[in-house]
Amino acid sequence: MTAQRAGLDRVRIAALLDRAVRVAARGHGGAEPNPMVGCVIAAADGTQIAEGFHARCGGPHAEIEALRAAGTRARGAIAIVTLEPCAHKGRTGPCADALIEAGVARVYYAVRDPNPLACGGAQRLIEAGIPAEHVPHAGADELARPFIKRVTTRLPWVSAKWAQSIDGAVALGNGDSKWLSCGRSRRMVHRERGRVDAILTGIGTVLEDDPLLTPRDVRVQRVPQRVVFDPEAQTPLDAKLIRDGSAPTTILVRASRDAATERRMAALRGRGVHFIELGGNDAIQPALAELARAGVATVLVESGGGLIGRLLRERMLDEAWVFVAPLLVADDAAQRAARGFDRQVLADVARARLVGVRRRGADALLQYRF
Repeated sequence: MTAQRAGLDRVRIAALLDRAVRVAARGHGGAEPNPMVGCVIAAADGTQIAEGFHARCGGPHAEIEALRAAGTRARGAIAIVTLEPCAHKGRTGPCADALIEAGVARVYYAVRDPNPLACGGAQRLIEAGIPAEHVPHAGADELARPFIKRVTTRLPWVSAKWAQSIDGAVALGNGDSKWLSCGRSRRMVHRERGRVDAILTGIGTVLEDDPLLTPRDVRVQRVPQRVVFDPEAQTPLDAKLIRDGSAPTTILVRASRDAATERRMAALRGRGVHFIELGGNDAIQPALAELARAGVATVLVESGGGLIGRLLRERMLDEAWVFVAPLLVADDAAQRAARGFDRQVLADVARARLVGVRRRGADALLQYRF
């Protein structure tokens, strides 16, 4: 039996999927609301020939880019993909058909496509005589989680970021927090701002810090709208995010309102502000669902502990980026990243999974998922 017919060993498949995941991550900010996907074309002995990723929603998928890069070398080769090749014609043609036409000998994919409109590519390949094997891969699973959430829940992927000291303070008792994180960390946050659809903050942050909430001095792949959790429409007309017209602003407001709130809303509408109503008890979930229907796939939360605590209570927080600065504050009145819980035992505390650790200048970046 030839190596081609037998396929690759699991160690080599895992290594090629590792590469496909890294390549796929380049699509963050361009691919959404589509998934980030990476594809590697390899020879029968596992030697990499070409690679591709989904760079832009509406543009060629990862398989198409990889096949183009491989050219005639794709015939008889092996395709390794982070997500099951699609089987439908949307903005582009079915990737499964492209793989068949290119004459690949075998396909390995890490994650089954959860989208009922697009799945079925593996079966199409098998029916064409091309073995298509599902090979689970932890990195590909994490890569696909935002897309899977969007498809299965119709809600955006919500990430929170904050900087803190070694002992967990995000600000001194008097509110001072500039600057906990280093310049490299702050630049990374600006890059992420330029890759998401919305930046969510709370009215407390608006009143205390008057943030602009725009990406600056970085390449911007999409212009995020500013979203403010402000049940009583207290955002000042002279707030930076109201005066600045470079991006739209949406306020999440209470459904049951008094006359004073209505007057404030009318004034803000005159400045171009859009409003979305919260659910009962100021629940954020209905507002996030409305944002998703309007095309918001990714949300970055930059706020104080009250809003982050609310998102945790509603189980709306998917991810946290924690920048740990090499500082020991030792302030008894220091502020924390989240608040609003009254826990009696540790078993009731929300637990996260640590999925990444990186160094950013003097800081450590910890990436958690819930």
